Amino acid sequence: MTKALRSYGPFLIAFAALLWAVDGILRRSLFSLPPITIVFYEHLIGALLILPFFFVAWKKQARSLTKSEWIVMVVVALLSGVLGTLFFTAALVRVGFISFSVVFLLQKLQPIFAIATAAILLKERVTLRYGVWAVVAFVAAYFVTFPAGMVNFGETGVIAAALLAGAAAFAWGSSTAFSRYALIDHSHTVITGLRFFITVPLAFVGVLLLGQFSSLSGVEPGQFGRLFIIALSTGMVALWIYYRGLKVTQAKVSTIVELIFPFTAVFIDIFLYDTVLHWSQYAAAAVLMLAIYQVSRLNQEKGTAGLPETGASDTL
Repeated sequence: MTKALRSYGPFLIAFAALLWAVDGILRRSLFSLPPITIVFYEHLIGALLILPFFFVAWKKQARSLTKSEWIVMVVVALLSGVLGTLFFTAALVRVGFISFSVVFLLQKLQPIFAIATAAILLKERVTLRYGVWAVVAFVAAYFVTFPAGMVNFGETGVIAAALLAGAAAFAWGSSTAFSRYALIDHSHTVITGLRFFITVPLAFVGVLLLGQFSSLSGVEPGQFGRLFIIALSTGMVALWIYYRGLKVTQAKVSTIVELIFPFTAVFIDIFLYDTVLHWSQYAAAAVLMLAIYQVSRLNQEKGTAGLPETGASDTL
C-alpha cells in the first residue's frame, strides 16, 4: 500500500464525520417515531439504494468471505447497525433532539473502545507518540463539547441521554476495529452492503421484540422523504465513504479523526441555534484540530502496523 493511499484515508473519514454531525438535524422531524422504527427504515432504504452497486462489487471479489469474516459482519450489524444507532437515536429523543453537546459525549468515550478492540483484534500497536496526541485530542474534544468542562446534569433527560450515548460509544467504537478486519480483503462497497443487508432483519426482530410492529405503518410520507435524505447523506452514503477511508486507515487513527464529529456538531449549534460558545471551547477546538492532524500523519508512515500492503480492489 502506497503512502498516497494511506494519506487520503483520514480525509475520507473526516468527511464522513462531518456528515454525521448534521444527522441530529435531519432526524428532528422523526421525533414521533420509535427509535427502532427509524433504525429499521433507514437501513431498509439504504440497503435498497446500495443493492445494484453491491452486486457489481461482489462479482469482482477475489474471494468470498471466510467464516470468521461473516461472524464479524453479523457482530458489526448488531452493534453498529442496530444497537449503536438505536442508542444514539434514543439519546437524541431524551433531550428533544436539541442538546447536541450532551449526546455527543459518546464521541469522547468511543476512542477508548475502538483502540482497545483494535489492539486485540488487529494487533495495532499504541506508540508513545500516538498515545500523547490521542490523549490531547480526547481532552480537547471534551472541552469543545462542554463549556469550561462543566456538564449540567440537572437538565431533563440528560443523565439518561448520557448513559445511552455511552452505550452507543461502546457499540460504535468496538465496531470500528471489527469493520476494518472485514475491509482488509474486501471492497468497501461489499462490506457496506452486507452491513445494511444484515442489519435490516436484525432491526425487524428488534421492532417485534419492542412491540413496535404497528409503528411500521404509521410513518408519514414526509417522514419517508426525510429517511430517504438521511440514507443519501448521513446514513448509507456516509458509511460508504467512511468504509473507503477505514480500509486504508488504522482503526486507532480513524477513531481520533472521528472526533471532528462533536467538534462540528457544537459549531452547528452556533449558526443554526445562535449558541454562544465559551472561550475555552474555541481554544479547545484549535487544539483538537492540531491533535487530529498529528494523529492522521501517523497513518502515512511506511510499514504502519495493521495496514496490509495488498488488498482487494476497491474500484467500487
